Amino acid sequence: MNDSESLKDYQRVRQLAIRSLFEIIEQSSEGTVIVDRDANIVWMNERYARRFGLESAAFAIGKPCESVIPGSLLREVVRSGRPILLDMQDTPKEPLVVMRLPIHDAAGTVIGAIGFALFDELRSLSPMLKRYLSMQEELASTRSLLRARQTKYNFAHFIGTSAASLEVKRRARRGASAESPILLQGETGTGKELLAQAIHAASPRAHKPFVSINSAAIPEALLEAEFFGTAPGAFTGADRKGRAGKLQIAQGGSLFLDEIGDMPLPLQSKLLRVLQEKEFEPVGSNEVIHSDVRIIAATSTDLEAAIKRGEFRADLYYRLNVLPIQVPALRERLDDLPALSEGILEDLRSQHELDREALALLAQHAWPGNIRELRNVLERAALLSDDLILNAADIRAAIGNFSPAQRNAAPLAAESPSQETFAAARERFDRQLISATLAQCAGKVDEAARRLGLGRSTLYKKMAALGIAESQ
Repeated sequence: MNDSESLKDYQRVRQLAIRSLFEIIEQSSEGTVIVDRDANIVWMNERYARRFGLESAAFAIGKPCESVIPGSLLREVVRSGRPILLDMQDTPKEPLVVMRLPIHDAAGTVIGAIGFALFDELRSLSPMLKRYLSMQEELASTRSLLRARQTKYNFAHFIGTSAASLEVKRRARRGASAESPILLQGETGTGKELLAQAIHAASPRAHKPFVSINSAAIPEALLEAEFFGTAPGAFTGADRKGRAGKLQIAQGGSLFLDEIGDMPLPLQSKLLRVLQEKEFEPVGSNEVIHSDVRIIAATSTDLEAAIKRGEFRADLYYRLNVLPIQVPALRERLDDLPALSEGILEDLRSQHELDREALALLAQHAWPGNIRELRNVLERAALLSDDLILNAADIRAAIGNFSPAQRNAAPLAAESPSQETFAAARERFDRQLISATLAQCAGKVDEAARRLGLGRSTLYKKMAALGIAESQ
């Protein structure tokens, strides 16, 4: 057989294959329709015609495909020349799985299209479609959870160009690229969680979850389960399916432990195992889970003093204190007040501005609540002022609610002898502030803790350390 005869034989086999394929699909399909280059129907089988309410396929010939098959996409196939291999087609009876293909002439020009409605294939595809939809829902849920665990802040949100602020950011950026634990120390309201989020956002783990847990905000009895998760039916009232803890949710990402100084001693020993052995066990389970989290801890208490009192484990402290970062109080970075105030007002979407006297007055305040208190004062001043320029009177009125604490704090600078150590001065200031706040709250510790931005257990510990009676 010469080349010419071989070519003719190949072409004949190809034509027979195409014809055979068409006949097989047409016979096994629920319906078949062919349109010309104008998307007008030129042929339709009788089964498909009856499905769309026609007595005979002859009534469909010459009509636009959409007038017979509502929602038909054959015109799009003719226009684009691209097939639609698998799609859903609504019909008066039930939806069908359809396949649409362009028809080309010998020169390759599109001269029409053909559509097949696969016979009873929807039911056979149903398990696959259900699995696909289930996977899509699971993926959407995972993405939603991950978005919820993404950080909101980066280093640009830690506003300040003072020497103290620049040193904090320098250390934090260096720590972001490492895997070692970071310990953020500073008074309440200084922006420790913001800094923790910025560290995570600048780390190689930025695309993974950022999970936070506040040791002072969760009852001690529930803290272990919240931290490590629970096995199914681990205790009365536990979830029958078990519950993932914060360590599991944070896998691959960062776990922020806020107010770690309030963590109970038994839990401290378990956290030490996580840091040393990189593993943990859910409550009520013998399963050992590998831990892949980066720990960022924060505290507003003096952990070294807590170690001396027997309230914090020394070995855990040394394990956490690999890269300590002291977050300065607002009174230690007053040069940042103008930029901080502008940033806060912008974040509040306020059009207000501060005049020079207002800024000078802000610089005279003790700021026991730090940036959190500054935000509170500026928001109150903006709400109460009728003018867009906030003056000293507006700020004085906004700070007025804090006047008892301010009066008690004021003598600190004037009366403190030069030989008094910083620790002694800080202790005296804390005692005055807490006593004044308790007096404002009629001795209600819960309310005083909220005003001071502290956890209740943290305030109780501070009161005990400072010798302040609960009845004050």
